[in-house]
Amino acid sequence: MTIKELIGIATKKIGYINAKNLMMNILNKDIKYIIINENMLVENTISDRYLNYVSKIENGYPLQYVINKAEFMGLSFFVNEDVLIPQPDTEVLVEKAIEFAKKIKKCKILDLCTGSGAIAISIKKYVLDAEVFASDISQKALDVATKNAKNNNTDIKFLKSDMFENIKDTFDIIVTNPPYIKTNIICTLPKDVQNEPKVALDGGIDGLKYYKIIAKDIKKYLKPRGTLLMEIGYDQEDKVTNLFEGSTCIKDYTGLNRVVIWKHFQKK
Repeated sequence: MTIKELIGIATKKIGYINAKNLMMNILNKDIKYIIINENMLVENTISDRYLNYVSKIENGYPLQYVINKAEFMGLSFFVNEDVLIPQPDTEVLVEKAIEFAKKIKKCKILDLCTGSGAIAISIKKYVLDAEVFASDISQKALDVATKNAKNNNTDIKFLKSDMFENIKDTFDIIVTNPPYIKTNIICTLPKDVQNEPKVALDGGIDGLKYYKIIAKDIKKYLKPRGTLLMEIGYDQEDKVTNLFEGSTCIKDYTGLNRVVIWKHFQKK
């Protein structure tokens, strides 16, 4: 079959954008090549592999895991089954962290629950003089994050830590996208989300397990007048802001509540 024919078959099952991106990855070519050579015959071994991936994606396996690539904040990140796939919703969290960091000379930042490292790396990429630390409980996730830091030419200090367990320093900014899905909700999520690591999704019975840990310990690790920024679920504003007296919540670009901001020792 030709490139065009294969993309046509795939489009009916996974949509044109996914079909096109998968073909670019399989052939290791850019979109210009795909368009110019759309009538080129594809070897059977390659077409079989392409259609096999199409079937997996159709059945809920994320395209990003197939191609080992996700775009975030204008950067490219390696992803696999050991990390969550960076989502556009999280960009507002990063943009706000960058805004605060640029106001502080040699800002010291911790990305708690870093996963792929996308948050920490994006902040460092746009705030060059910042000293950025990133932690995660999963060594496999840290391996992915380390690879992404190298690929994006950023200097990040990675730490293996169950929340604050191995954190020794204090920071001007702590930013986090912790697990926040209620345990009994995970099985109802779309199949592609269910294929992401459960440890990075499961926020306990009420979805607040990790926010409660942060609320308990945050003053030990955040400098006076420091800022905490946390991604939340769209329906968690009241519950999370109640844990952090004086905090505020901002919306993402779809209008949903997304980031809770709390300042250490701020006035009521």
